[in-house]
Amino acid sequence: MWAEACRMLEQADRLHRQFFRFDRLGAPPAWEPPVDVFEDEREIAVVVALPGVAHGAAEVALERGALLIRAERRVPFDDRARDIRRLEIPHGRFERRVPLPAAALTAAGTRWVDGCLVVILRKR
Repeated sequence: MWAEACRMLEQADRLHRQFFRFDRLGAPPAWEPPVDVFEDEREIAVVVALPGVAHGAAEVALERGALLIRAERRVPFDDRARDIRRLEIPHGRFERRVPLPAAALTAAGTRWVDGCLVVILRKR
């Protein structure tokens, strides 16, 4: 029983580190959505899991060596006060920086597919 409790604590800690990080200056926690990166000879596709983020609400910028995605996931019940019984889905502002290969890239477009933001980057 003790081993099972320790395993569950380790799993909870790993999930917490995956979704929440604290800035050194004491800013509130920011979450990071999971991403998948696919590449072929012509392009790189970055898929960002953003369920609950409004279509078109994400800011996407191609920076030197990285793709930057910013948005905010809001709690869907802003109309009145509610008691929180369980809160597992991360909410609030986030910023995710995805490192890219050292290649000349141009933004070719974005689209939303099943709660995911898909960013296409063409190689020059």
